[in-house]
Amino acid sequence: MIHRKTDRQKEMEEQDVVIVGGGIAGLATAVALKRVGVGALVLEKSEGLRATGTSLGLAPNAWLALDALGVASKLIANSTPAIKMKITNLDTGAIQEANYPAYSFKGQHGLRVVHRKALLEALAEEVPIDSIRFSSKLKSIENQTQEGSSFAIIHMDDGTSIKAKALIGCDGVHSVVASWLGLTAPVNSGRWAVRGLAVFPDGHGLNPEFQQFVTVGKRAGFAPLNDKEIYWFLVSKFSSNGEDHLAHDPEMIKREVTDNLAKDFPPLYLRVVQHSDLSTLTWAPLMFRFPWDLIFGNLSKGNVTVAGDAMHPMTPDLGQGGCAALEDAVVLGRHIGNSIIRNKRLVAGDPLAGALERYTKERRWRAATLITGSYLSGWVQQDGSGWWMKFFRDVIFYRLLFTRIFNFIQYDCGELPCVSSNSPEMENRSKIE
Repeated sequence: MIHRKTDRQKEMEEQDVVIVGGGIAGLATAVALKRVGVGALVLEKSEGLRATGTSLGLAPNAWLALDALGVASKLIANSTPAIKMKITNLDTGAIQEANYPAYSFKGQHGLRVVHRKALLEALAEEVPIDSIRFSSKLKSIENQTQEGSSFAIIHMDDGTSIKAKALIGCDGVHSVVASWLGLTAPVNSGRWAVRGLAVFPDGHGLNPEFQQFVTVGKRAGFAPLNDKEIYWFLVSKFSSNGEDHLAHDPEMIKREVTDNLAKDFPPLYLRVVQHSDLSTLTWAPLMFRFPWDLIFGNLSKGNVTVAGDAMHPMTPDLGQGGCAALEDAVVLGRHIGNSIIRNKRLVAGDPLAGALERYTKERRWRAATLITGSYLSGWVQQDGSGWWMKFFRDVIFYRLLFTRIFNFIQYDCGELPCVSSNSPEMENRSKIE
């Protein structure tokens, strides 16, 4: 149940778990916790569900996580798996074909592209409507000890405060919670990404395959979502003066791509960009956290931890940012659920802190490896014009390493434990709902 009290004219609200951030990681974590009987309040600073990025590719490891969360069936019917990737070297005209593994990984095949908004809505439908609080901006965090147990006190911009048994930061690349934990700020990779959604009302007529175009300093591509929509992107190096002024003008973004950045790209790619829905265009720098910060840094401190981009911002070259966030949610829910089973309820203090520590121990090396692999993949595919780099990229990377890399990123995050419906946590949850 939710209790409120007034202290010095400031409202103090009590919650079991507070999640800062209502993106993929935050909503998925809320769903995972609900499935193990824990009520969570999601604080989202925007006015509604964030759909920045338009679409994202989900590999088999993400679909396993979605299946554990109980939402895979909502999304899989409207997405077609891509079983092949075509890579065109714009400097030589050579075309490589790289097949995703023909066999399934735990019943999942290839890569599927989904609407980011559809994913967020599918997750949000699984939690009580009043458990997501929009227009809520975090101001500061502090710890408070009461009767030997540690609680997180979250102070909001509007003057209210929330007392929680656990605080989970899912507040993105520039995470306030990650900063509070002492993690170093993410760094700029020196590259920017443009993303958009092309719409063909009469159908685009393309096969369900992922096409990429590479040249020195640039990498672009597209993948159909269905028979009328195509997700496209372009990643490029930019000058240190930055082109951030473009980020707020969709028409200018489109013109910059067609008239400058991709003017020498194949007509097919330009045709896709020309059909863009302007409201979906985004332009943003690619940030990442150094992997050693995850290996040696504090990913949890007592009853506070992070998930998603707040923990492991990475470049998109392996397409694992959203996938890893979904993994985080299931792993975190699993450890908290196991703690409830051991202690018969959600116990603040050392038992909950131990669950968060086990979660970060399981995720630390996985996330650090994905950051490293993503950065190196981007470097191989985009940098260097020498013959040795071209040989390494075209012959070794695409022909020999691509399938192995795809196999490497596959990961089964496990299932959520079955917490007895007679437990106090489930009873309390029923009262809240």
